[in-house]
Amino acid sequence: MANYYTDHPEIGFHLDHPLMRRIVELKERNFADKDQFDDAPVNYEDAIENYKRLLEITGDVTANIIEPNSESVDLEGPHLENGRMLYASKTVENIEATRQAGLWGVSMPRRYGGLNVPITVFSMLSELVSTADSGFQNIWSLQSCIDTLYEFGSEEQKEKYIPRVSAGETMSMDLTEPDAGSDLQRVMLKATQDEDGTWRLNGVKRFITNGDSDLHLVLARSEAGSRDGRGLSMFIYDKRDGGVTVRHIENKLGIHGSPTCELVYKNAKAELCGDRRMGLIKYVMSLMNGARLGIAAQCVGLGQEAYNQALDYANARAQFGKKIVEFPAVYDMLSRMKAKLDASRAILYQTSRYVDIYKTLEDISHERKLTPEERTEMKTYTRLADAFTPLSKGMASEYANQNAYDCISVHGGSGFIMEYKCQRLYRDARIFSIYEGTTQLQVVAAIRYITNGTYLSIIKEMLQEEVSDEMKPLKERIAKCVGLYEEAVEKVKADDHQEEHDFLGRRLYDMTGDIVMALLLINDASKAPELYAKSAKVYARMAEEEVIGHAAYIKSFDIDDLKDYRAEGVAEA
Repeated sequence: MANYYTDHPEIGFHLDHPLMRRIVELKERNFADKDQFDDAPVNYEDAIENYKRLLEITGDVTANIIEPNSESVDLEGPHLENGRMLYASKTVENIEATRQAGLWGVSMPRRYGGLNVPITVFSMLSELVSTADSGFQNIWSLQSCIDTLYEFGSEEQKEKYIPRVSAGETMSMDLTEPDAGSDLQRVMLKATQDEDGTWRLNGVKRFITNGDSDLHLVLARSEAGSRDGRGLSMFIYDKRDGGVTVRHIENKLGIHGSPTCELVYKNAKAELCGDRRMGLIKYVMSLMNGARLGIAAQCVGLGQEAYNQALDYANARAQFGKKIVEFPAVYDMLSRMKAKLDASRAILYQTSRYVDIYKTLEDISHERKLTPEERTEMKTYTRLADAFTPLSKGMASEYANQNAYDCISVHGGSGFIMEYKCQRLYRDARIFSIYEGTTQLQVVAAIRYITNGTYLSIIKEMLQEEVSDEMKPLKERIAKCVGLYEEAVEKVKADDHQEEHDFLGRRLYDMTGDIVMALLLINDASKAPELYAKSAKVYARMAEEEVIGHAAYIKSFDIDDLKDYRAEGVAEA
């Protein structure tokens, strides 16, 4: 019987990373729960075994329940009845199956009914769910919104809401509006107080994933007369209290099982989460970074399934007297798909580990004063997480799209037929590089780390790490790419022209991702050549190809060249 965890040893490999010991030590508070909770681990080895059991359960549920339901969910989709969203029938089955398997509230402390699982393991679970059905992954993974309530809500709110999510209640984050998409400073949904202090929400939210969920985190304007982000606060809305109706469910290209709703708030009762005026400045940033990591996991899961489908078809389909997997054009495509998949997984879990350490130390700081060493550690990993998150989300989402595209190409004409799964993967993948911040916005988030030398510093540290003899020649080739990258960055900085800086940002971003992911994959191949050696070699060649090309483009670029690119009607500088 299929199991998406045990069938893919590449996932389990990332549980053995050296940083996992520190993550477990921090997350388990030196295993303080072992005397109070029967399921709490007694040591590091026990914790890892617990994670493996959880992953194996999830691998079984995803492969044998969620994936078989995925086609039906795609065809049926959610329904709108009397102002309420109703899931597709098989989505209801999926939710119940994950509840019975105990896969809700997994990142929450045990005292709130959770499993106290690190973010790295949550990302693995999320990848498995997405391999089965990336639309359902949206519904399931939005349970991570509870992390923001756990971090910023009151103890009373934690005790009230977290056990409900741990029991399987669904969540959403209600941020965007008809006139406020990526520019959340323009959010105008009003939050006002009754005389008794009760908060009421009025207005419209649009493009809300899982928008008729049980619990909502809502960004609203609490400060009358304000027009920017400083007037926004975060609120908790409980569906049980009423006051919100679903006006419309979007008819989307893909991820049909994931309902995208337009919501109307009419005097909806809500609770303030955290402090007033901090909704966008602090809380949404936390929400979005978590969501971006979730999308990266979603991308890896779909990328894995696209590769699986393409490889299976190439091994089964014969043309001109031999299997098409033997044709260079096909095995080139497949090898690149696998390399992109392995590189995406490498940066996903590296980012997750960084987030785990700084987030857990931050949580511990609310319980006791951190030592000077711990404060330094938290600062280091915060910097790394902030730098890696936009790379992880942007690069993984682009690669998932490319893998889905190539999956159809391997299938040929059959890939264009609706009976084959690859067309659904292609439709589902397209949103990944758009929602939770487009790739262009990931470039904006990353560019300061490029120009201030943060990435270059990280890359140079990575170049100092020991690798196997087999991987040393590859590392030397990537080191030459680093030299070209540094020259390109310096050229853009020296030109000191904002429009040129913005225009070339994507190329600098891609070069950064190529180099970082190549080095991560080379390190993985040094430890597990049976899993990663081929992908490391293929990906290093791809990175080399792209970095050399981008470097040549940037070095020869002149500001006057922008005139050739401006669309007709755009004002000349």
